Amino acid sequence: MFDFAVVGAGISGSATAYELAKRGHSVVLIDQYGPASMASGWTLAGVRQSGRHPAELPLAKAAVAIWQTLSEELDGQTHYRQVGNLRCARNAAEAQRIEAIVAEHGAAGLEMHLLEGKDVQELAPLVSPDVLCASFCPSDGHADPQATVHSFVEAGKRLGVEVRFGETVTGLEVTSGKASGVRTKDGVIAASQVVLAAGIHANELIQPFGYRVPYEVMSATMMRSVAMPAREMPVIGVANGDTTLRQEAHGQFRIGGGHEVWDGQLDLDPWPQVRPRASSVLELIERYSALVPALADVKLDRLWCGLIDQTVDALPVLDVLPEAGGVVLATGFSGHGFCLGPVTGQILADLAEGKAPALPIAPFRMSRFADGGTGSTVELHG
Repeated sequence: MFDFAVVGAGISGSATAYELAKRGHSVVLIDQYGPASMASGWTLAGVRQSGRHPAELPLAKAAVAIWQTLSEELDGQTHYRQVGNLRCARNAAEAQRIEAIVAEHGAAGLEMHLLEGKDVQELAPLVSPDVLCASFCPSDGHADPQATVHSFVEAGKRLGVEVRFGETVTGLEVTSGKASGVRTKDGVIAASQVVLAAGIHANELIQPFGYRVPYEVMSATMMRSVAMPAREMPVIGVANGDTTLRQEAHGQFRIGGGHEVWDGQLDLDPWPQVRPRASSVLELIERYSALVPALADVKLDRLWCGLIDQTVDALPVLDVLPEAGGVVLATGFSGHGFCLGPVTGQILADLAEGKAPALPIAPFRMSRFADGGTGSTVELHG
């Protein structure tokens, strides 16, 4: 029997498995495909504090502090770059929103600057001169999603984490009211505690116990260019989050934006692939070409969609579920959970050990949905 079974090898699950193993526990990490095979691999991989809901901001600040030395800690690549985050206003309404973001985050103690006119191009020459103004958070940045998750997995394995990839969890095992493992298509994996970080599949595993996280699965169109000469440039986005781009460590531009309700179609070749609609691709190309004209004729290397488990309030669930044997649940990150991964791993490890996390997580409890919850527009995701 393992001390802990962690379901889902995205950044949240991989970081949790690593953290639990670091604390001396025996851990098994299970994923029906493999590391970063879905949301964590599809993301833009922004590491940002700006644009956050106030409830997430303490977690994001703590996460950014960890990202500074994460590569050294894991003895693996993350390709983290603290190059800042530039959010642009394309019209008067967006300018008003950008000004509000700068004021809100400044009041919360986050360094933010409002740039206007030519100051925007001085910071990011590629940005269109039509941009009215922009917010700039110098402590934001980005990382490589695949490399980071694989580094967490490999660091965990060196500490004794056993990985079961290509094995689908079909249910939770609960004995005498307490979690006792998980069922897979290959049998039962016994564990004294279970952590679910299964993304859009979480509800399938908790529904038999009367739980359901109210989220809608959205798809965000993503694309990547061929490699181009490297530039030291910030992550570039817009006020409502419908267009975001940044340059990867090896020169490719990773571009994403907009989201629509997922049609449920997913291909395996051999890992999951969600294909974008041609109209969504065209719309994103038009938006990023207007924002960064120099990329209008860039050659594209790959197109895909990322799936977003968007809760009704655009906040995640980080909680213990008593009716499901006390399993620990992490889901509903609403498209902005990658940055939080290192801190999410610590929080979930604390919950799994029966400890109170050092960071405030009351806003992320399941009980907030008891009255039906309230809607919130997802802004600046990624």
